[in-house]
Amino acid sequence: MMPPPLPPEHLRDPGDAWVEGPDGKRYWGRFGAAGLLVVHPPLGVLLQLRAEWSHHGGTWGIPGGARKLGEQAIDAALREAGEEASVPKDAVEVLENTVVDLGFWSYTTVIGVAREFFQPFANDSESAALEWVAIDEVPSRDLHPGFESAWPDLSLRLERLASSF
Repeated sequence: MMPPPLPPEHLRDPGDAWVEGPDGKRYWGRFGAAGLLVVHPPLGVLLQLRAEWSHHGGTWGIPGGARKLGEQAIDAALREAGEEASVPKDAVEVLENTVVDLGFWSYTTVIGVAREFFQPFANDSESAALEWVAIDEVPSRDLHPGFESAWPDLSLRLERLASSF
């Protein structure tokens, strides 16, 4: 499956580009990237199955993507979650965030709680599926490599934040 065509370069945000690290690995988002880890206490966390055509397609992670020029990470995470999973901004209370900073690129995971239930649905071609997944079931999924390496710390943070839910 081919990705949808990008808009002409003059209409794209300059953040929608790959960054190449010193080791040759590529990272999406010239200004970094951000994603939303949203928990709904009775149901678990919202996970996104990435479309096959996308980077690490066919793996589970959280809605997220490239930050736009001048965009704050929290705003980017909420925007991307709205674009990819129809997450209503006003239904999520942001609790904290954590940053992986590689020096030349960074990824911010914004952790929030859904104060009311919402039904996520794919709003664009980047999501093959969206599911509320029990926290203890997350490791059993085929996870996006970056999310998989972050999950042990993120699950501990969720445990610590549980009293805020």
